[in-house]
Amino acid sequence: MTNRVNRRHFLQGAAALSALAPFSSVAFERDGARKILVFTGNQAVPVLDPHWRYDWSTRMIQQSVYDGLLKYVGTPPKIVPWLAEKYEMSADGKTYTFSLVGNAKFHNGDPVDAEAVRYSFERALKMNAGVAWMLKDFLKPENIVAVDARTVKFTLDRPYAPFITYVPWWYIVNPKQVKANEVDGDLGRKWMTENEAGSGPFKLRRFDATSLIHMDTVADYWKGWPMGEKNRLSGFIYRIIRESAPRKAALQRREVDIMAGVTPDDFGQMEKMPGVKMVNFPGFTSFGIKFNCQVGPTADVNVRKAIAHAFDYDAVLAIHNGMAELMTSPFPTPITGHVAVPEMPRRDMAKAMEYLKKSKHPDGGFELEYVHVQGLEDPRRIGLSLLDALRPLNIKVNIVAQPWPTMTARAGKAETAPAMMSVYVTPVGTDPDTVAYQYHRNSWGLYYGVSHYENPAVWKMIGDARGETDTAKRMAMYAEIQKALVADQPEIFCMMANRIWGMRDYVRDFEYCPVRSTSEIDPYPLWIEA
Repeated sequence: MTNRVNRRHFLQGAAALSALAPFSSVAFERDGARKILVFTGNQAVPVLDPHWRYDWSTRMIQQSVYDGLLKYVGTPPKIVPWLAEKYEMSADGKTYTFSLVGNAKFHNGDPVDAEAVRYSFERALKMNAGVAWMLKDFLKPENIVAVDARTVKFTLDRPYAPFITYVPWWYIVNPKQVKANEVDGDLGRKWMTENEAGSGPFKLRRFDATSLIHMDTVADYWKGWPMGEKNRLSGFIYRIIRESAPRKAALQRREVDIMAGVTPDDFGQMEKMPGVKMVNFPGFTSFGIKFNCQVGPTADVNVRKAIAHAFDYDAVLAIHNGMAELMTSPFPTPITGHVAVPEMPRRDMAKAMEYLKKSKHPDGGFELEYVHVQGLEDPRRIGLSLLDALRPLNIKVNIVAQPWPTMTARAGKAETAPAMMSVYVTPVGTDPDTVAYQYHRNSWGLYYGVSHYENPAVWKMIGDARGETDTAKRMAMYAEIQKALVADQPEIFCMMANRIWGMRDYVRDFEYCPVRSTSEIDPYPLWIEA
């Protein structure tokens, strides 16, 4: 009872604090006796449109307000039916037929039917952004057919092994709402930036991209609530707090229920806090320092390899207090087809000097910008380690912290991309294509393609592997791709850090799924025990 009173006072007091505290700019309060779960992280949500872009914070909100035909759950990740109750694949591997559930409805009451599915996939393909890369080379909009109200058929141009592994990330939108808000043929993009047209377990109440996002639960959600009607939440709030220290303080004061962005240094301290529990899982997300492969000194492969061999990999493990694993390939270890590449760089200053001598800058004498997400302590400390590591090469490092949207906007073009940019990339499935394709030409400018890596031979291998139906041949192709990437060094392939969250001990049914991005969680199964 005491906890409930304290949290109510906090939530109601947010209005009074809004004039003073930048992270409390939107007032909110409890819905009677029901509980609102408050999650805090450092990253903004600039775009809600599920077909335009995704990253961990964006997708956390997208998966809350939208549904897909299928959904990833648990660890190891498995795909379960969602809007589709079942699907069938043709013998030639080209046609997939999905049968929809009969009771799903959008938040405005419209039924989720086959036409909505057809339109959503068509829209994503036409927008050619965000999730489009997953299917666009194999699926044309005209080959998606609503057979009847509850049946939709996809006919691929050719067999495509990863198809089903990508379907969960193609969220279904309400065509009527989107079309009603189109402006100059933009497919509703402007409206969908800050509004939603979904059928998911939550519906949007308030949206402030850089401060706070408040969602209400859909009481009559078509899928039901796993914790039961009595225990379901009233809503979910994502409160954006840039720096780690105030996030930690908010968790300790019970102003928030779950905290993302826990540093390894904080872990030991936080697990001793009364009423706080820590969750710690082996990582599936790779951390890399992406080089600008087109502009500046890092356009030279020998400069890139010199930096990669000067980099202090042991320091990365020390920064994470051992809660990380070094990459042995450009692919995370759990990915199907992963091979340990013998030539993976480790700290070797003699080799670093040798590569630098082969470059156009044999004596160094230049400065490189290293950009990391503002508020993330571990990438900042890795930047300091990089600065120290490159001093013997006479290479200076300018460490710059920027908000994630600023970083990705800059890196969208090679001309404005930083020389080095720290990026966490989570595979959206267990198929090797989900990792390999970030190095394809079609990924240039996306947050995982900011290196603007160029090698037509590797691009061809990546494209060919996507359509190969013989598993043995396909895995052999991915082995060659991994070796080629290490040879070209488009980034420093660093490590897979453990996934860590801090949460109050009254939070129930937290579910980890490794294909979710970095700090992303699924609010749907969560509830608060009084």
